[in-house]
Amino acid sequence: MSTSDIKRMQEMARTGFVYLFISLFCVLFGAVYEVFSHEVYSYYMLYAFVFPLVGGVLPFFGLAFSNVPVPNRATRNLYHSGIAALTTGFLFKGALEIYGTTNRLVSVYWILGILFILMAIFIYCLFLGKTKCSKMENDNLDL
Repeated sequence: MSTSDIKRMQEMARTGFVYLFISLFCVLFGAVYEVFSHEVYSYYMLYAFVFPLVGGVLPFFGLAFSNVPVPNRATRNLYHSGIAALTTGFLFKGALEIYGTTNRLVSVYWILGILFILMAIFIYCLFLGKTKCSKMENDNLDL
């Protein structure tokens, strides 16, 4: 195992732990918010932790312990923005439900979150295609 592999593994694991703490924060925030909401509950507030847990912890721990190439910085930033938009949208929608009102602009969180994640996945797939092509070219040069 090379030094760059160890650094990559540490960086992805660190990102996974950050998402784990964000998930725990969302659980605690939702619990405290609902304690003071006079027994009015919102499933959006209860399940806001799912996006950082499933969309952050699992993929980044998976990247840390596999040989899959790490996405570049732009891809990771888009992905983080998508997860943040979805989580914030769930917390905002939950707060509005507990308050007893609605807002049509909540859908913007969903649209932007999904759009950012899809763009990140698309760019990552292009990145994987380039690395596979360049690896195949390097393998052909070794012959």
